[in-house]
Amino acid sequence: MNNKNKPLFSEFPPVSTEQWMERVTADLKGADFDKKLVWKNLSGINIQPCYNSESKITQLKNTGENSQGLVNYRKVSVCCGETGNDLAKKAIEEGINGIIFQLIDTVPVAELLKGIDLNQITVSFDIYNNATAFTKGLVAFAKGKDLKGYINTGIISNYVTTGSFDDSQIEIAAELVSLTADFPNFKALTISGTEYLDSGANQVQEIAYTLNSLVFLTEKLKSKGVAVQDIFNNLNFLLAIGLEYFVEIGKFRAFNNLLAEVAAKYGVSEFSNTITAKTSIWSKSITDAETNLLRCTTEAMSAILGNVDGVLIDPYDKEFKSASDFSSRIAGNITTILREESYFGKVSNPVDGSYYIEEVSSKIAEKALELFKAIEAAGGFYKAFENETIQQQIAEIRLQKLKLISQRRTPMVGINKYPNLMETVDASLLSTGGASNSKVLTPRRASLEIEAMRRFTEELVADTNVRPIVQLVSYGNLTMRKARAAFAYDFIGVSGFDVHQEESFKSAELAAKESAKSDSHVVVICSSDEDYDETAVDFIKTFRALNTDKVLLLAGAPKNMDELTEAGLDGVVNMRSDVLVTVSAIQEKVQNNLKS
Repeated sequence: MNNKNKPLFSEFPPVSTEQWMERVTADLKGADFDKKLVWKNLSGINIQPCYNSESKITQLKNTGENSQGLVNYRKVSVCCGETGNDLAKKAIEEGINGIIFQLIDTVPVAELLKGIDLNQITVSFDIYNNATAFTKGLVAFAKGKDLKGYINTGIISNYVTTGSFDDSQIEIAAELVSLTADFPNFKALTISGTEYLDSGANQVQEIAYTLNSLVFLTEKLKSKGVAVQDIFNNLNFLLAIGLEYFVEIGKFRAFNNLLAEVAAKYGVSEFSNTITAKTSIWSKSITDAETNLLRCTTEAMSAILGNVDGVLIDPYDKEFKSASDFSSRIAGNITTILREESYFGKVSNPVDGSYYIEEVSSKIAEKALELFKAIEAAGGFYKAFENETIQQQIAEIRLQKLKLISQRRTPMVGINKYPNLMETVDASLLSTGGASNSKVLTPRRASLEIEAMRRFTEELVADTNVRPIVQLVSYGNLTMRKARAAFAYDFIGVSGFDVHQEESFKSAELAAKESAKSDSHVVVICSSDEDYDETAVDFIKTFRALNTDKVLLLAGAPKNMDELTEAGLDGVVNMRSDVLVTVSAIQEKVQNNLKS
């Protein structure tokens, strides 16, 4: 039989949604489908576990085009023209094709850009002082060349992080649009939305508030005589990239779609803007910092598949020290590998037409448009920020995110799960907590509260010259005791204590006696529920008869908690335990014991 023209997998009959649901319902054995299999994202969208041709998917228009000329950015801090030029050339030699010069003040443009081919390299500028003077020099230097990139004066980012809007910035922005009129690929207006996500916002909020700020800025510039078409042709959006891989893809696609809708309301049907995506501060860690490389990789992938024009990846160690040559090089290599070896940005976007991505994109767009309209109806961006509506809405989501992290329901490697117990951490680098000013947005790491907990341990070690020891004591059912010991090892390990590997005993009585006499400061009982029912109370009483100081915990969720507590148990660690609450209580008692 000739199978050359036979469709792939044609020998397998199609499975309808009804058939799939019947099988899943049977496999769930009465468990709730929505609770078990439907993912409820904090952006307010419910994501189904399966999509097929029967699914009613809305396919968005104007979601952007896969950038064939993806810009791989590196930031260069400029103290003087010569040094900035040297750093930029070094980056270009390492494969970077986009430089973002961070200018404290103006420097000679010819000196800064000497030897850099503006027809090949994209050059952008973060400049908060004397932007007009610098731009005049830039356009004169670039005459006759294809100047590509953007200028960022912080017109929105400065406002949301300080609470003070400088109206003179509107005049400057209008002048920059005029000065760069001969360079269509250079964008004079940068609107940042990174501060929203980095302050704890969800994807819907980041899109909506960024577009609200666009309307605010457009109205301001119109009052200065700037044509709407010129405004939209000069836009560069700076957006952060979060950890939720598929949702972030949908976010960028939804943003492009809604941007086109906003432009249409102003009578603009065709325009040329850029989107620059930056890896988020929120998702990064100081502990086990190398895991930031993995986060940066998935973030960059989702941004590229979301059809952005440029990607800026922060060095993995940026959050606790000045980036080294190595970390800067590795950051740039991530995008280079994705672009050149994985062919992202070189082929048609593989997510186009994906039922799952299209559904996520359309739902995010729907929710973001709803929030955008609500802010506009209530008076717009400026009023919503001045009366702290935006800050309060972000704070609500931030608290939910932090709760999920503290409960370990949002796993973050090296932060609340899978700690690197071999790592030595400098306490001075760790946060003291996550306090913030409710009137402004404060970009921060999600890990600040857990870092403060780790800092407590490191300061205790420095003060007492003792690193608390945790002993995992197991007996009984082999499978359960090993599973619970592994869980406790991971759970308490984020504290920075010296957690020893599981130590097994033949009986509960022997385990209680030996652990009570050991040099440990914390003991965790690890066994099965059946063994706990029979021996947990006796274990605790035997243990407490020999030692009343040590912290005694149990891995699991016993039903007779009151009885166990009365016998002398200090607490439990299980899937429902809050890592901050539980470990902080352990630390406090250990501290009292060490200092008494």
